[in-house]
Amino acid sequence: MIEHAEVPEVDVEELKAKLADGANLLDVRELEEVEEVRVPGGICIPLQSIPERLNEIPVLDTLYVICALGGRSRTAAEFLRLQNVDAVNVAGG
Repeated sequence: MIEHAEVPEVDVEELKAKLADGANLLDVRELEEVEEVRVPGGICIPLQSIPERLNEIPVLDTLYVICALGGRSRTAAEFLRLQNVDAVNVAGG
């Protein structure tokens, strides 16, 4: 049986306020996407690289996870929550 984690979500407007307060951001888009539109302050690790780069992800505070539309970030946030990271999906990317 596949394990699933409950994934809390915020929208882009809520994210802006959180980032202004110093929140951690993980961008799981591909590098080409990040080069087109950069989200200031975020660390960039493409979704497929998350498992092998887990040690690069800050785990002390809530981590907001973003992608282009919200699907990949939800997948990443769910995986991270199963690793005991307080990850929150940014709905809508």
